[in-house]
Amino acid sequence: MTWTMRIPRAALVTATLAGAFFSFPPASLAAARIDSVSASATAENPAADAAAARLNKAQYRNVKVSVEQGIATLTGSVDIYEYKADAEKRVRKAKGVTAVRNLIEVAAPPISDKDLQAKLAEDLAYDRVGWGDAAFNSITVGVNHGVVTLGGHARTDVDKDSALALVATTRGVKDVLDEIEVDPVSIMDNEIRREVARSIYGYAFLSKYAVDPIKPIRISVQNGHVELYGLVDTQADKNAAFIRANGVSGVFSVKNYIQVAGQPAETQK
Repeated sequence: MTWTMRIPRAALVTATLAGAFFSFPPASLAAARIDSVSASATAENPAADAAAARLNKAQYRNVKVSVEQGIATLTGSVDIYEYKADAEKRVRKAKGVTAVRNLIEVAAPPISDKDLQAKLAEDLAYDRVGWGDAAFNSITVGVNHGVVTLGGHARTDVDKDSALALVATTRGVKDVLDEIEVDPVSIMDNEIRREVARSIYGYAFLSKYAVDPIKPIRISVQNGHVELYGLVDTQADKNAAFIRANGVSGVFSVKNYIQVAGQPAETQK
């Protein structure tokens, strides 16, 4: 006697559906795999993404960045030099960036080197006026094809940074070379600096140079050694400033780089 076992149709349908379910990956799992592939594709150069994120500002809208083996290359253009320098600082802080090649161009307006140098010289002469250090800063400026070189002496790091910031935000400046020396921090030098200023500006024939802050006799002191800069009307005024500075107690030497109006500029040694 043969027994035949019948499987209810409903059960058979359920089993079939179950088999189909386990034969194919769930839609959610398939989607997860696709997302994983996409994530891998976008994460091939996370350093570039991190660098680009740091330039997500309007002033960098024309700047592009690429990163290869940790070296970030910046290209494109900005309106002023300050943005070029700041873009490099920002990208250097991006995770995965070890060095920066800054090829950004500054879209400077047409201006001659002579005119740009004259403007910067005047602006720098008035920089820090009112803070008490103007007469103790003797910062020089040169311009070659829009590239500005700053040299000379600054009384403090703050004075130096102020000069650099002033130049960096001036339209027409394409690049900045910093050769400014900051005078040493010394109680003795501070005292000498004050006494030399009193001796020079307290002298009747030289007091006129304290009236206009753009034309002072500038005083730099490094470890007791004094250097004089500026522009005076006559050779007698230049000589008088040297004698007054040399007579201050504690001064080891005086170098007189003061220029006389109408005479060829002397080379600083």
